[in-house]
Parts: sequence; structure tokens; C-alpha cells
Amino acid sequence: MTDELTLERAMAIVADLEAEIGAVVVGQRLLIRRLLTGLFAAIPYATAHGGSHSGCGHVLLEGVPGVAKTLTATTLARAIDARFQRLQLTPDMMPADIIGTRIYDARSGTFRIERGPVFTNILLADEINRAPPKTQSALLEAMQERQVTLAERTFPLEDPFWVLATENPIEQEGVYALPEAQLDRFSMMLRVDYPSPENERAMLRARESGAAVRPRIGPSDVVRLRAFIRDAVYVDDNLIDYIVRLGRATRHPEEAGRADLTEMLVAGISPRSYQHVLALARVTAFMDGRTYVRPSDVQEIFLDAARHRVMRSLRAEAEHVTADVVLDGIVRGVPLS
Repeated sequence: MTDELTLERAMAIVADLEAEIGAVVVGQRLLIRRLLTGLFAAIPYATAHGGSHSGCGHVLLEGVPGVAKTLTATTLARAIDARFQRLQLTPDMMPADIIGTRIYDARSGTFRIERGPVFTNILLADEINRAPPKTQSALLEAMQERQVTLAERTFPLEDPFWVLATENPIEQEGVYALPEAQLDRFSMMLRVDYPSPENERAMLRARESGAAVRPRIGPSDVVRLRAFIRDAVYVDDNLIDYIVRLGRATRHPEEAGRADLTEMLVAGISPRSYQHVLALARVTAFMDGRTYVRPSDVQEIFLDAARHRVMRSLRAEAEHVTADVVLDGIVRGVPLS
């Protein structure tokens, strides 16, 4: 993509990319759209060496096996012609298996750095909750600061760097709950459900025809589109106030007139989450063909951006009140102005 980006050109590229992936991954249109929303979201971050940057919004996928989580990730990687690494996480995996390690070279009598699979464009961490906390923590610096520290050296990761992780919500044995610090690095947590009967039939037909994805853009184009969308989509100050009210209401539901939800939550979302919601809402508006964010864009993305960041109380768990139910009540209670 060497031509100058215009609004119409950028929208056409993203729509073409969405259609290309949808031709292979049948029955998961919402999943594809949400993944592209995370890919093109300009999530701000800062490094220890100073300076403000932006990167893709990492996504956590939760769903039973066989609903196209891995297929969608690999298909998307092919569509953007990106370097792709898949990690099958297991309880015996060590941090060095992800980020790399120092290796002694007997021939030269020195140590050399062996880089791990995290040095890629798209990292798919399959069944991330099977890895022990020490191994999960190896991803924290990479996901937040887009860099990896090995021995005494710090290596920047290539842009785009995007983490997609999957977890199985059914199996309870041999899994480790993701700590809050790890969950907060994910811009969205998407629940992937079974497709409809019509889509399941279409999926079988697509497999028989052997549909294959073609590269539509390159990794550098992702960076250009991400910056273009961030600058092209306008956000009014009233929308920023609305996001703040939503966030504060997850900590104090009584402020949204939902005092009945106060005992359902132990902790709400962090101020850092507001930046994720704002960036995701921008892309949501863009993918709907608009250059301005509406409250409906924030509402559409809010549950996906917040469900993994709130901490439910023991009462909520005992009464089987899900995070989605609580957050939906908050969204309905917070006024637009």
C-alpha cells in the first residue's frame, strides 16, 4: 500500500480485509470485526526510556474448543502478511520459552542472546491459563511496553506487535487464573460462542471448497491505518466525560442510580482502561463508516473492554451474577450527559 491514504481509501481497505477473512472464517462476523477493532486501535503506552507511543490492542478470547478462535487468528495473520507465532502454553513452560534466554557459546567463550517466539508481529498464546503465573508474567513487559529485557539488554519489539490469547472457560483442572495485572493488559476479552445452524452448514461448505485467504495489506500498512484512524475520527469532550462516568460507575454503582449493584463488585476498571475504551470506540465508529464517535460506539464496545477488568464479589459469584449483567446495568444507568 504505497498510495496516499484518504478516508474513502482507508475505509475500503479495512472493509476488504474484513470480507477476505470472512470468506474463510464463516459464522464469526462479530469476532472478526472485534479483532480488527483491536488491531487498528491506537492504545497509548510509555516505555521506561521515555516517550509516548501507541500500539495494537491485545485481545483475550474465551470459548470452548472448536469455535474458530485459532483459525481466525491465523487467517487474520495471513491477510495482513504478518509474521506469526503460535505458542501452546503448558504447565511446564518456562519464561525463557517465550522471551528467549542467554546461551553460552563454547566456541567463542561468550554468551549470546537466543530470541524467543515473542519477537514477531502476531503472537497467539493458546490456552494461556494453562501456564503458571511466572510464565504468564513473561508477557507483561512485552504487552505493555512492547519491549523485552534479556539479561542486561532491552530489545524493542517490531510494530505492529499484537498478542491474541485463548482460554477454555470449561476446564478447571490444570489451569491458573490470570492475575489482574495480566488481564488489564488486554484491551478486550471476547466471548466466542457457537455459530448458528445456518453458519455451521456454510462453514462445512467453505471447508469443502478449500477457500484460502490472500494477503491484502502488510504489517507496515497496519501501522499507517492505525495512525490514520486515530487522527481521522473526532471525539467530543462530552464523550470523554461519558467514558469517565462509566468507569467511575464500575467503582461506585450508586453514582449511576444502581445502588443494588454495589455489593456485586469489589473493584471497578482502572483509569488506564479509559484509554482503551476511547481507542476502541474510535475504530468502532470508523468501521461503521463515520469520522466521529457516538455514545452508541462506546456502549457497543464497553462490555468487551471492561468485563475482564472488574472484580465480582463473593455474593455475585454465589448468585451467578456475571460481569456482563453488572456492566449492562451500569451502562443503562449512566446518563449520556
